[in-house]
Amino acid sequence: MKKVKGFSAGESTREYLTSDELQKLSKTPCSIPLLKRAFLFSTLSGIRWSDINKLKWSEVRDEGTDNSGDLIFRIVFQQKKTEGVEYLYISEQARELLGERRGPNDRVFKGLRYSAHMNLQLLRWCMFAGINKHITFHSARHTNAVLLLENGADIYTVSKRLGHREIRTTEIYAKIIDKKMKEAANLLPKLNLDLL
Repeated sequence: MKKVKGFSAGESTREYLTSDELQKLSKTPCSIPLLKRAFLFSTLSGIRWSDINKLKWSEVRDEGTDNSGDLIFRIVFQQKKTEGVEYLYISEQARELLGERRGPNDRVFKGLRYSAHMNLQLLRWCMFAGINKHITFHSARHTNAVLLLENGADIYTVSKRLGHREIRTTEIYAKIIDKKMKEAANLLPKLNLDLL
């Protein structure tokens, strides 16, 4: 049995939203406003569904301002998947999506449930926004990683923000956005084609 090798899993397609698609989606009404806030928060923070679902107000830190006068927000939580404690800075816009602070033991996204109905509403919301991709809640994480890399974040930082134990896991996103590959596609001269 030791000599038998397992099947290697092929690379899966990671659906994500472009910056323009995310903007369209944010402007489109969703039949479940709580789902909209949670999904958009995930796109801005990269946090998994399981961690958003259990996020409590005691884990949300409003930490004042930095030397530039910018507000500092952070969430400190234990990842459900890896059980590692994460210290994640979030943007002011991401903090606004959390809403008004309640009791320390209250869930931030109280009433959010994972279900076929929620998945269907997410797909409908995307469809109403004119997005014809199979977007799942996990696509928000993919969106976060791709947008960070496209906007200049280094792979190590993205890896840490996503809570990946190995940078190899994060390198998949670098493949998706390889700007140099995009640029290279247009480097070749145009041919005067005669296909007859």
